[in-house]
Amino acid sequence: MTQTIKIPLFPLGLVLLPDMRLPLHIFEERYKQMISECLADHRPFGIVLFDGQSIHAVGCMARIDAVIKRYEDSRMDIMVLGGERFVIRELIEERAYMEARVFFFDDAEKVSPDDNLEEVVETAMNLLKEVDGIDIGFDPSDLGSRISPKQLSFAIASLEGFAPAERQGILEMTSPSERLKKCVQALSRIVARNRLTREIQKMIGGNGHPPRSILREIEDQLKE
Repeated sequence: MTQTIKIPLFPLGLVLLPDMRLPLHIFEERYKQMISECLADHRPFGIVLFDGQSIHAVGCMARIDAVIKRYEDSRMDIMVLGGERFVIRELIEERAYMEARVFFFDDAEKVSPDDNLEEVVETAMNLLKEVDGIDIGFDPSDLGSRISPKQLSFAIASLEGFAPAERQGILEMTSPSERLKKCVQALSRIVARNRLTREIQKMIGGNGHPPRSILREIEDQLKE
């Protein structure tokens, strides 16, 4: 039987990914207590997606990287860093905040030479160079093939433009090659939308009539 451990659990309307940095504002009494205890014990906690109806079974451990600000009423602004992925085996409601018994998991398959991953990685790096003004934690032009498909996929999915449901699907995937391909497809759409936005902003200073080619691209984006 897979070994389980008990962890503090923080259900949120967002998804944390491995190696992803996430700022959190802690204001509810139960979570102020939870975070204070985690800080005192140097202990991580789990973040799991709550979609308004149910708590998803797969989540990600969060290590408190920094306390950015403490307020007089004991609220806190913190920065967390994503760690291991886990699956909830049992929810426990014995304390003011929720806990869960979980087991950890990782990618199940090794990368196959038939996956054409070198080409996918190259495509990803080229797309990342077109994402302006976003810190992804590394310089794509400096890495080449030194970053693993696993790291690259989670780095891409941490960017703005990925919806919680989309990130949740990526979090749950255990094939590094399939996950990276899915992330590259999504990143292609994000880059295309950003390019269209820039084109439209340029036209605001012109006659206000976008070319038909741009209109067709907008229609294609809306269909996706």
